[in-house]
Amino acid sequence: MSDAMTANPDYPLTSDADRRKKLELNKLQKRLRREVGQAIAEYSMIEAGDKVMCCLSGGKDSYAMLDILMNLQKSAPVSFELIAVNLDQKQPGFPEEVLPDYLKAMGIEYHIIEKDTYSIVKEKVPEGKTTCGLCSRLRRGILYNFAEEHGVTKIALGHHRDDLLETLFLNMFYGGKLKSMPPVLHSDDGRNTVIRPLAFSREKDIARYAALREFPIIPCNLCGSQENLQRQVIKEMFQTWDKQHPGRLETMFRAMCNVEPSHLADSTLYDFREGKRLNGQSAPAVGSVEPEPADFGRLDVLNI
Repeated sequence: MSDAMTANPDYPLTSDADRRKKLELNKLQKRLRREVGQAIAEYSMIEAGDKVMCCLSGGKDSYAMLDILMNLQKSAPVSFELIAVNLDQKQPGFPEEVLPDYLKAMGIEYHIIEKDTYSIVKEKVPEGKTTCGLCSRLRRGILYNFAEEHGVTKIALGHHRDDLLETLFLNMFYGGKLKSMPPVLHSDDGRNTVIRPLAFSREKDIARYAALREFPIIPCNLCGSQENLQRQVIKEMFQTWDKQHPGRLETMFRAMCNVEPSHLADSTLYDFREGKRLNGQSAPAVGSVEPEPADFGRLDVLNI
């Protein structure tokens, strides 16, 4: 840098803190790019000619997913289209201008769907009960229909590795099933394919990346609902394990990707008499993982 630039206030010197921040951001972006790229390749999430709908909620995860996918799109070996979609559920205090302003600045095609699901949820859910399960089913049913109407071939959701692990334990502890969120999900009727590009990425990396990128985060509790208490118990358990036993969560996730049916006890997956694997019985591709009261748990909407 020249002496003139050094002395000129129009060319301020970058502080050590700024350099460290930039270095950390670049490191995180490379890690997330690598992990998303690995997930896409491992599970054939995106193929040539795909139209990928990124479901944007305004939270850190969906912002990071869109950001990384747009970054990968520039150097991807195949051509695919990206659009961003947000569902405005008419929650009180929802800042309607935040997402449109951000997406315009990013230069990506976007759609805002306006549906008052907030009123439906408030009417159906008893006072004091969490609304998240019903709200998500209504939301995803609307997004599924929108995707079909607009020629979308892949629906991208921002669930990360921690979400997959939490759901696995939720189903084991409270549902009696060895089941999680799959990286790729085909709906039973064949209309929709859901992908989770952040399946290999850690929540703490995503949170730090979102902070460094200064995404305009919209609070997720505008509806007044509290996070499902059962999921919160699992999340706190994981946080304790991560501190006391570094690497345990990574090992647990590897186990999810390395299943041995012959060493479990599901006779629909393994013929213990003949000693060979079976294809297993067909199970519904879409089903709730959150326990719901019977009076509103059976809705005719698509749900992941």
